[in-house]
Amino acid sequence: MTLSDSSTTHFVQPDSIARKIWGDADVILLIFAGSAAEFALNRAVDWLFFTGKLPADPIGRLFSTVRYAQEIVFAPDYKARQAIARMSAIHGGVEQKRGYQIPDWAYRDVLYMLIDYSMRAYETLHRPLTLAERGEVFATFRAVGAGMHVPALPTTYADWVADRQAHLNQDLVRSEFTDKLFQRYRDELGSWRYDLLRQAQAVLVPEQVHQLLALPRKPLLAYTVGLYKVLNGLGLRSVVQRILLPAQYLKQIQDLDQ
Repeated sequence: MTLSDSSTTHFVQPDSIARKIWGDADVILLIFAGSAAEFALNRAVDWLFFTGKLPADPIGRLFSTVRYAQEIVFAPDYKARQAIARMSAIHGGVEQKRGYQIPDWAYRDVLYMLIDYSMRAYETLHRPLTLAERGEVFATFRAVGAGMHVPALPTTYADWVADRQAHLNQDLVRSEFTDKLFQRYRDELGSWRYDLLRQAQAVLVPEQVHQLLALPRKPLLAYTVGLYKVLNGLGLRSVVQRILLPAQYLKQIQDLDQ
């Protein structure tokens, strides 16, 4: 069982696949590459522009989001639940300022992205997950959603798979906000790293996202994952990171490793 009960101090058990996923900096970067693509298409993405924080500093917001996720995954149970409560309060404050609530389906969309891209990113860089491991990832983030009082969450992994597909079919649209966010990604990353981001997204995202964003059909990155594994095995991971990642964020990225 991944989630804690009254007899343990962990929200996520130390041997859980969720910890392996969220303790690997390279996997985390892929999770957020995929999420950045899909979230830009979400019908509720206008909420990001209400606060202005993500458009103003997309990479900085990535790190703050990761800190919350890692606090939940690696902290003792009571601290993890405190972090979930803080996230819920932050969203509640934004809703109060705007005068109406973020739709329940939008909360589910974000949880579903974290579940899906956690699995897709890990499998891209490492190995296929077992059905039991997939269930652990689902259960971990379902507990986060329950802690935030998100209604109508699926109770089983199989139910989530079906609901995830329904959300992909219903909740995505390319809008002016999509293009504004991608322009900010380009501004922050520069041209060639932006192209690398688009290739990573092309490898990761579901077909609905791929089509709406017109991502490359045969990204070069898809053919170099094996090379990454070889370089990683040779102990050259930090060299690869220095080449590919913006220098000002390198230390923060390397600190994501747990």
